[in-house]
Amino acid sequence: MCASYGLDPRFTDPDEILADDDDLFKNLSAWAQVNDGSTLLPTGKNLRNLNPILVSKNGQRVLENAWWGYLIDGAPAKFPSINTRAERLRDRKEALPPRALVPATRWFELRKPQRTWYEFGGDHSLFAMAAVTRPGRTSDGTEYTCYSLVMRPATEELSEIHDRVPLLVPRSFAGDWLTSDLPSRELIEEAVAHSEFALRRVNARAIGERPTSRSAGDDPQGLKLF
Repeated sequence: MCASYGLDPRFTDPDEILADDDDLFKNLSAWAQVNDGSTLLPTGKNLRNLNPILVSKNGQRVLENAWWGYLIDGAPAKFPSINTRAERLRDRKEALPPRALVPATRWFELRKPQRTWYEFGGDHSLFAMAAVTRPGRTSDGTEYTCYSLVMRPATEELSEIHDRVPLLVPRSFAGDWLTSDLPSRELIEEAVAHSEFALRRVNARAIGERPTSRSAGDDPQGLKLF
């Protein structure tokens, strides 16, 4: 389960997750600069942060700020909704819901039973986490796009730390993830296969404690978020 991730304002985009679009790069960079040092956490009753996602509109990738987790009947869902298992989506009989790419440079997991937090990522390179979306509305009538990160079984290299990891979408499959009308099983199986390449580039390192909402400065022990 992924319950926190980071977007380093110094990010680079060597895999062209942003489709080599200067406006997307500038807009995402501006968001990251304003939120420099923040851990991206689920949105909820008290924490009303909105996080950037990439969706497809009229054949173009568009950046929008979205609610992490689902809104049901005007309030945050009472069931776990920030993550969705890839296997559950694969086995759906109906078509997959609208999809999104979530830009990030890090995500964080707790290793049990050691109770040690790990940071997953590499350098400052941007990667894309797969997400499914649905519309939501708060009790005051404000409408949001809500998203849930898609989680797959961890690769052998990462499974000693956590049994599941985000479904990473490489450049070669990004367009398909956003727009393909393949059946659910076929699309998810292809996405999982393509994610193997992206996950091979992921490094993991222990950090001293769960990341807080702000960075703590340069720390050789790895306590700094970015």
